[in-house]
Amino acid sequence: MELSKWLAAAAAANADWAKTFGPFEPHASLSVDDGRFAEAFAALTERLKDNYPFFHPRYAGQMLKPPHPAAVVGYLTAMLINPNNHALDGGPATAAMEREAVQQLATMFGYDTHLGHLTTSGTIANLEALFVARELHPESGIAYSTEAHYTHGRMCRVLGVEGHAVPADDLGRIDLDALEDLLRKGRIGTVVLTAGTTGLGAVEPVHEALALRERYGVRIHVDAAYGGFFTLLAGDGLPAEPWRAIAQADSIVVDPHKHGLQPYGCGAVLFRDPAVGRFYLHDSPYTYFTSDELHLGEISLECSRAGAAAAALWFTFQLLPPTRDGLGEVLAAGRRAALRWAELIEESDRLRLYQPPELDIVSYFAGDTLSGIDAASDRILHEGMTDRDDPVFLSTLRVDGGRFTRRHPQVTADADGARILRSVLMKPESETYVEHLHRRVEQLARR
Repeated sequence: MELSKWLAAAAAANADWAKTFGPFEPHASLSVDDGRFAEAFAALTERLKDNYPFFHPRYAGQMLKPPHPAAVVGYLTAMLINPNNHALDGGPATAAMEREAVQQLATMFGYDTHLGHLTTSGTIANLEALFVARELHPESGIAYSTEAHYTHGRMCRVLGVEGHAVPADDLGRIDLDALEDLLRKGRIGTVVLTAGTTGLGAVEPVHEALALRERYGVRIHVDAAYGGFFTLLAGDGLPAEPWRAIAQADSIVVDPHKHGLQPYGCGAVLFRDPAVGRFYLHDSPYTYFTSDELHLGEISLECSRAGAAAAALWFTFQLLPPTRDGLGEVLAAGRRAALRWAELIEESDRLRLYQPPELDIVSYFAGDTLSGIDAASDRILHEGMTDRDDPVFLSTLRVDGGRFTRRHPQVTADADGARILRSVLMKPESETYVEHLHRRVEQLARR
């Protein structure tokens, strides 16, 4: 598809729609002549060159990539109207689109019933899930792995809830024995499990933790902000058990602005029990007046939210639905790339695999001592991204020394930890580029 063609069509469709309301005179205060506009636009585009090439498969660093053209067109088309999905009065069409897209997300996870909506980020989505957790168990704490996203500890402080960081095992997943020791004390109301940690892409054993819920009466919240869409591959190269078990979780968070191909910000929170909507009750005497239907702002902590984000997700799902044959194909390509790179690293005499990838995050290192590994990671990172002729963009992850040497006992522990190299292969184009990535990183490691 030709993006410029459809962006022009979006502007034309908006102009045609606007004409149906009759002419009016634009106010002179908003007028900017083409010369000034061109000068400012040139400055804008020049400033934006100070970015990394997130679109290119040579960028294998953080969890960043551009949105799909369908999301860009959907967002722009709605943005020209600028609806606000807080209330039906501000965005009737995009509110309906949000409900439909959120229903597709709920179906993807296996929820038969749900209450949910989009948010501006996974952070806010997790805040909402933990807010409901606090309201249901006001005197109890929240447990999460030391490898969980830092948002959980931060949001516990925001909510005034006691947060409990549970040790992780050597694969970067919550230690269920340590969790059960904590649960025996009776101080926990909700357990957070992560489906795809942001460090290593580890998938925590949701299916095994469900037994603890029955035993200790706690709630289960699944933070699938990063890995959630991989549920489309459950049983197809990925163990099915933890993904199928998510359908029994009390709440779920997923970020369409990661593997859902959306622009920032587009997160989502889902609750299995619609009755939790009672905790959002509030009065807004000037907002909810055109409809007796439930307004999205009545089940959300956020107020104003871009209806354009809902339009972008809805439109994308029309073309690439959250099914195995739709978005699943995109995720499968990234995961194949990660598995292939892991094979190449295991064959290398210079690089070593830190941990086999579960999803599409590859972790690896060069060196025999923790201090040497840390120095090599830093050098490869900076030399790769500053090379003018053949740059490669990676990221690093700091690993505790004890965990590192338990996984790799041949490494000399001459420091308390080390940075390893970490690559996120969330672009499907990585599948055909991974051989070059590997050769390039090996070259840098040999210097």
